[in-house]
Amino acid sequence: MTRLPSLGPRGVGWVAIQGVLLVLVAAAGWSVGPAWDGMARVASAVAGVVLIVGGATLAIRGAHDLSDNLTPLPHPRDEATLIQTGVYARVRHPIYGGIVLAAIGWSLAMASIAALVMTAITWAFFTAKSMREEAWLVERFPDYPAYRARTRRLIPWIG
Repeated sequence: MTRLPSLGPRGVGWVAIQGVLLVLVAAAGWSVGPAWDGMARVASAVAGVVLIVGGATLAIRGAHDLSDNLTPLPHPRDEATLIQTGVYARVRHPIYGGIVLAAIGWSLAMASIAALVMTAITWAFFTAKSMREEAWLVERFPDYPAYRARTRRLIPWIG
């Protein structure tokens, strides 16, 4: 059980906060000028694009592997099944992890310290949101604790 609030019966408040944070990450990248330039800017732009593509790939693959279980809300659908294959064999929340990776990439591509700070806040938010979601998943799926014990939370190979 978690002490994190539900923010609505299916967690709609979590989605609203997520939307605000993603807008803030994007705005920070656009509105605050580059914090570095020269070769550092070129290198961070290349790394950023790689992370954006990797993050988008992870998130899209996560959505694909969920198939009919996909919902924008953190509370599982009533008819949902526990997916432990595909990308979910490596990471429990690939969509959240993919968004975080893409946000890091955006921050680097835009050379924005403000966007990096907002991305760190967003990563912490997705960690909390995934904890709230997992409380619901444990209630729903008896196999979830074993799955959680062997699988990373947000980003494969990181945690």
